[in-house]
Amino acid sequence: MTKRMKMARGSGNVFRDLGFREPEARNLALRSEIMIRSGMTQARAAARLGLTQPRLNALLKGKIDQFSLDALVNAATRAGLQVDLLVTAPKRMRERPVANA
Repeated sequence: MTKRMKMARGSGNVFRDLGFREPEARNLALRSEIMIRSGMTQARAAARLGLTQPRLNALLKGKIDQFSLDALVNAATRAGLQVDLLVTAPKRMRERPVANA
């Protein structure tokens, strides 16, 4: 007796198909595409970014809470990216009317 296998068309993002939420699925797909195109191993990429391979692996898994802001900025700069920081008031504070003094 053979079982029939049901097939479904993929979404075009294997990470989405595996159950990751959309923002994380896009992020994972982008990171994997960059590594595939560059042909770099994690060890080589880690050396280029000034990280150890386990630290790069944590970063690739999105565990940015394990990194200081300085470490993230340094890694981004070593990757050839420009880092801009925008600081704004929380949304609810911007919505409050300013009292006249």
